[in-house]
Parts: sequence; structure tokens; C-alpha cells
Amino acid sequence: MMAIGKRLSIVLMLLAVLMLQACGSSDRDDSEASSNSESKAADRSTKTDEAATATDAAGEETSTESKPSKSEENRSEDVAETSDNGDQGAPAGTLTAGEWEDNALWSRWKELMASYEGDRYRPYWQFYNFQRLEVKVTANGRPAVDVQVALTRSNGQDGWTARTNAAGVAYLFPILFEEQGGSAKYGLTVKAGQQKKQFENVDLQSGRAMEIELNEPTDVSSLVDLMLVVDTTGSMADELAFLETELKDVVKRVGDANKGQLNIRVSPNFYRDVHDDYTVRSFPFTEDIDKAVGQIAKQEAFGGGDTPEAVEDAIEDAIEDHDWSKQALTRLLFLVLDAPPHHEKDIIKKMQALTAQAAEQGIRIIPIASSGIDIPTEHLLRYMAVATGGTYIFLTDHSGVGNGHLKPAVGEYEVRPLNDLMVDVINRYVQGQ
Repeated sequence: MMAIGKRLSIVLMLLAVLMLQACGSSDRDDSEASSNSESKAADRSTKTDEAATATDAAGEETSTESKPSKSEENRSEDVAETSDNGDQGAPAGTLTAGEWEDNALWSRWKELMASYEGDRYRPYWQFYNFQRLEVKVTANGRPAVDVQVALTRSNGQDGWTARTNAAGVAYLFPILFEEQGGSAKYGLTVKAGQQKKQFENVDLQSGRAMEIELNEPTDVSSLVDLMLVVDTTGSMADELAFLETELKDVVKRVGDANKGQLNIRVSPNFYRDVHDDYTVRSFPFTEDIDKAVGQIAKQEAFGGGDTPEAVEDAIEDAIEDHDWSKQALTRLLFLVLDAPPHHEKDIIKKMQALTAQAAEQGIRIIPIASSGIDIPTEHLLRYMAVATGGTYIFLTDHSGVGNGHLKPAVGEYEVRPLNDLMVDVINRYVQGQ
């Protein structure tokens, strides 16, 4: 009897387990999304806190006793899990995004840099000082496009070099990477073909735009260089699935909007991390848009593992190993990613050098921040955009594609289909609006 009772007890226990499993499976779909969302938010919050107590450029731990501000906690935790419904057959316009141009909203940018967040992350990435000189160059009353503008220090050393955009405006940041600041006065040189103008005792602290009129008209190129640099690690599968249709739609509409008067070249480039099957896979500029779209279509999102990726190697390849137009109406580098570079001394120095190099060549870095971007990464992306005269684009949850997206530290913005936004951004850089 005892043996029978024992067996009966075991049977009853098994039945109870099965019933519990059946009940649990009925609400798995309801609970799983909530569980994933909570773990994602916790993970994002943890990564942000790790950035505050991080290894600095010298390899020593820099601790901070301050706690994140309430607004920063809200940004880090405001990540909702959205449906994973990427579909390669979906039409262009599926992804949704917003934009914030910090150089055009400079007082807001200065407030952010002076805030708790700015004080926290400028030293983290060693982009210390955003003291800026804005220069506007005209010729014969019209914007002088793609003109070289250079600041030099009082000792003759280089300060910062940039090229004017289609509105004739250049932004210069001579002490961007200097914790202690630099010279109070600078020399300024403007070169356009055989024309050259020089100025001395230029003061960065005046806060005004410096306006310069050239004596002779300047040539305006019809060349437009558009480059995509895309993270293709596993976490980018959703975004990658839509780029093929988005790119073709964008290029066609930009060409139509400018009445076919532009010579548009496209270069798609892809990267992962140093331990993946490839680090960078790049393709040269081409006017054959179908060819470029085909190169995108062949890519798959795979690899990664840890959060940081080889961003610096991808940007180095993009800037140094491609035939950018020597004279151009505009050069735009769209950086599509969801993770930062590795936070190491040599890599941070490389990111600084590449940012300055992009500015010197007139390459505007325009990040497209995807799901997974955290607060320190947002800061780095905006630093690079500001320093090169670019703008900041960020995907939003409204499309339902991918995981949740970080709430950006910006003011009021319009949520738009990504392709519409990219068309307007490119047209703005082409037309100087």
C-alpha cells in the first residue's frame, strides 16, 4: 500500500506540473514582451551607469559619486519593446525617424553641454570643448560652396580646417580635444581656387558669425557624394532589411527634386567587429544606383556578441580608402549603427583624428541612431555630427520595427518616414537651405 501511495503521489505531482505548464503557456505571449522590455531597459540603464564609472584614456578608473539626473534616468529607461516585424518586401517609408541639427540650434546645444550629461560624457569621449567659430563665405552675393576655411594658432600650428557647405557656412572647433583650452586669438585663412584671404586676431568668444566676401565668383560643382556606413552585426537585422528599398527611393527622389542636374554617386559600406568574419566590407563610389542597391541586398546581419563594434575601422576606411570628390556640392556620410566603438585609449584618439579629418575634407557625418543606442553613444554621435557640420537622425518606435529606441535629449521634433526625412536632409545640403 505504501508503494502504491508513493506512486500515486508521483503521478499527482506530474499532473500538477503539466497543468501549470499549460496555464503558463497560454499567457507566454502576453508576458514575454513585458519581460524582454524590462530586461532591455535594465541593460541599457546598466550600460549607462558603467559609462559613468569607466576606464579613462589612460586606463585608470574614473569614479563619479554623482547619481544620474532624473531626466537622464528617464531617457535611459524610456525604452519600450516593439514588434520585430522586419519584412524585406515592405515598401520604402516603413522606418520612422526624427532629426535634430545641433549647429542650427546652438543655444540648446550649449545648454546640453553645460548640463550634467554634458559634463559626464564630454570627458568620457574626450571631446572637451565645443567653442565654435562660424564663418559664412559669399562671392558675388551668393554662397561660396566647398571653400576651405582654416584656423591657425598664434604659434603657427593648425587649429581646425573645414569646408563651406551649400549655404557657404563652415564651422570650426580648434580646441575640441583640449581639456584645458587653447589660444585666445587665431589666424584665419580662406581659400577658393586661386583666391585667398587671411585674417588675424580672430576671437572665438565673440559669438558672432564671421562674414567674408570673396572678390571673384566661385565654381559650384554638381557632384554629390552619398555614402552609407552600416553596422551589419546581428542586432541590426531589422534596419538592414529595409535599407535596400529606402536607398533607391531616396536617390531617385533627390534626383527628381533637383531636375536631374546633380551627378549623384553612392558608396555602400558595411562593418562588424574585429573578431567577426569581416571587419569592414566596402564598395567604391558608383553612379549606378541599381548596382549599389544590389550590394546592400546581398548583406546579412550576423556576428557581434559584445555591444561595442569596430566603428573606428569603418570610418577610417570610409574616409581614407574611398575616392571622395575633390570638388563637390556636398559629401554626406550616413552612419547607421546601434552600438559605439570600443572605449579604449587608442580608439578614442582615432575617433578624434577621423572626426577632424572628415571636417577638413568637407565630409558631413550624419548618424542614423538605431535601436540599442544608449546615452553615451548618442553623445558621441552628436559630437561627430556637430564637428563635421552634419545633423543627428534617430529612428523611433512608431514604425514597430526592431527593439525600443532611446528617447533623444532634444526639443520638439517631427516624426517622419526615414526616406522622406533623408530626402529633405540631402536636399538641404544640396540646396543650401
